[in-house]
Amino acid sequence: MQRLLKLILTSRVYEAAVETPLEESAWLSQAFGNRVLLKREDLQPVFSFKIRGAYNCIAHLAAEDLARGVITASAGNHAQGVAFSARKLGIRAVIVMPVTTPQIKVAAVKAYGAEVVLHGDNYSEAADHCARLVAASGLNFIPPFDDELVIAGQGTVGDELLRQSAGKIDAVFLPVGGGGLIAGVGAYLKALCPEIKVIGVEPTDSDAMSRSLAAGRRVALDTVGIFADGVAVREVGKLTFDLCRRCVDEIILVDTDELCGAIKNVYQATRSIVEPAGALAVAGMKKYVRRSGCSGKTLVAVNSGANMNFERLRYVAERTQIGEKQEALFAVTIPEEPGALRRFCAEVLGERNITEFNYRLAARDQAHIYVGLSVRNEEERLTIARHLTEQGFANLDLTDNDLAKTHVRYMVGGRSSQVGREVLYRFWFPERPGALSRFLGAMGADWNISLFHYRMQGGDYGRVLIGLEIPGGEEEQFRAFLGELGYRFVEETANPAYQLFL
Repeated sequence: MQRLLKLILTSRVYEAAVETPLEESAWLSQAFGNRVLLKREDLQPVFSFKIRGAYNCIAHLAAEDLARGVITASAGNHAQGVAFSARKLGIRAVIVMPVTTPQIKVAAVKAYGAEVVLHGDNYSEAADHCARLVAASGLNFIPPFDDELVIAGQGTVGDELLRQSAGKIDAVFLPVGGGGLIAGVGAYLKALCPEIKVIGVEPTDSDAMSRSLAAGRRVALDTVGIFADGVAVREVGKLTFDLCRRCVDEIILVDTDELCGAIKNVYQATRSIVEPAGALAVAGMKKYVRRSGCSGKTLVAVNSGANMNFERLRYVAERTQIGEKQEALFAVTIPEEPGALRRFCAEVLGERNITEFNYRLAARDQAHIYVGLSVRNEEERLTIARHLTEQGFANLDLTDNDLAKTHVRYMVGGRSSQVGREVLYRFWFPERPGALSRFLGAMGADWNISLFHYRMQGGDYGRVLIGLEIPGGEEEQFRAFLGELGYRFVEETANPAYQLFL
């Protein structure tokens, strides 16, 4: 720990990075009932804190190593940090990125003068190729998080926090991917002000650090989430894990909807749009305040990055209301008779604000409606469900049903009488030119596709919903095919949203 503190205090980050402001947000303070400060790492030259660790690591290389140049594998902010730092020092930089990397990120890295090598459909394949290039070229590999100098560079955020706040902080919320930021900041804060709580925030589907701390050892995830790609790490670093065991008070997990709500919260507070990983800290803070009921505390959230794909904003906007607990989604069954729909809207929904309404005749005895309603809080959502039941309308709360939110809401249209032995699956496939055609080609012509939905969401991976007719006796062959396909998938045949609407 003493060595790390020395490395933080003697770091060279300010040759390239800037000391970002610690801003009090009146809007968030009022909304959360506490004094909320935002550490604006989204204002760095590369719009992310990653420049700190990347530059500090590269700047400490020996002269002969600098002459050979540097290399790294990254699809995100670390890539830009390395590229910017290399240009600052006048050395060669090679960045290996997955082919699925959005063009905006590739262009940003090239703009800093780095050489971009596109390889593989995901980070793991790009990293493997990077390792081969390191062995063949002699370039110096710059790790994204598991390195003392990288951790020390990120740790300078902690030094700034104490100086800018005079140490008057109750808790600091930090996003967690590989653990470099929280390890550096946490080590610094706990050494000087151990009473400050250090709280990490992870997505529920990329919770490698949370699982590792609970298990007392590093745990490798089978899959990682695709939304907050800046923290999509299968396994945390060895150094970062050891430090987090000693300096992290707790890890809070948030889902995609909560992240979308936090992106909107940051926009309302700063008029800046952060990327999903950049909003993790605010999402975790909001959940912490709601759970603990604390008030009058000084809470800091680190806005870690603002490299948002513009195309993703549509998806964020659609999910924000649910993330803020201000929209509820229901499947409601009404009798298929004249006047039933009018009675449902007039007498049951009344003056409530309708955010979404999907209906199509599917049978002669009952009709199923997919409806979204504005609510003030979760309690009102439960009240609506009780009211529907009391009025004689069977209902199902779909607010937390991901299949309903991602696919079914765009497909409500009733069942097909022609479909037999249908199974339903969701797939995640690399979002690259021609990927959808290749995906369908891989499925071959063995089974009939009876349902299909795909919508681009501006991420590295696309989401496809497919219904397939599987003849009797071919189930085992189909399961073998799924295992060989190589795509992440989940069966949704038993999902109630599918049963009601499709």
